Amino acid sequence: MRRLIIIPTYNERENVVKMIHRVMSLSLGFDLLIVDDGSPDGTAALVKEQMATYANRLHILERSGKLGLGTAYIAGFKYALEHGYDRVFEMDCDFSHNPDDLMRLDTMLETKDVAIGSRYCKGVNVVNWPMGRLLMSYFASKYVRIVTRMPVKDATAGFVGYRREVLAAIDFDCVRMNGYGFQIEMKYTAWRLGFEVGEESIIFIDREEGTSKMSSGIFGEAFFGVLKLPFRRIKRK
Repeated sequence: MRRLIIIPTYNERENVVKMIHRVMSLSLGFDLLIVDDGSPDGTAALVKEQMATYANRLHILERSGKLGLGTAYIAGFKYALEHGYDRVFEMDCDFSHNPDDLMRLDTMLETKDVAIGSRYCKGVNVVNWPMGRLLMSYFASKYVRIVTRMPVKDATAGFVGYRREVLAAIDFDCVRMNGYGFQIEMKYTAWRLGFEVGEESIIFIDREEGTSKMSSGIFGEAFFGVLKLPFRRIKRK
């Protein structure tokens, strides 16, 4: 069983080396792919330094410019499929997602096709977020459930595991959203294709170092993009 974690980065020099060490210490032997969008703070250079220590397990894709979260993950998914990985995970670099929880998501993939690290499947498990952002995130997921009828309580979650079969079935050229709406679209597409989606409760802790990439434009894309999802014709690749 080959497992790959994909982490997109943009100006994450405060976190990336610590995250690499944590991931590499996990007992299941995850490989790690960093997809860096030309970080001007030298994030990619730090990753390359660590590649000498973690040969064959740590990899990097460098892209020119800030091309967006969705395209970063799609580049990572294509890499995973091309290199024969069986399970693929996505997570943030800022430790808002606890790397130790990857083990629980991996266990869920024994019975589910998609495993979501969920902030909202058992109450609200978010630490250190301003109330405005928390309410926006919580009600965004409720909005997604109402519009799409997808039975997922944390539709915008960015801590997700996929079986290879799910990613192989999705036509990435038809994925239209690029910001946090991408997370919704991927889950919805998998669900519409008949894959089983599960949620594992996690505690989400807001980043302590670096800066958030959230913006009103990202939120707007997700809000209006969701309205179009039920009318989308979705078929297997």
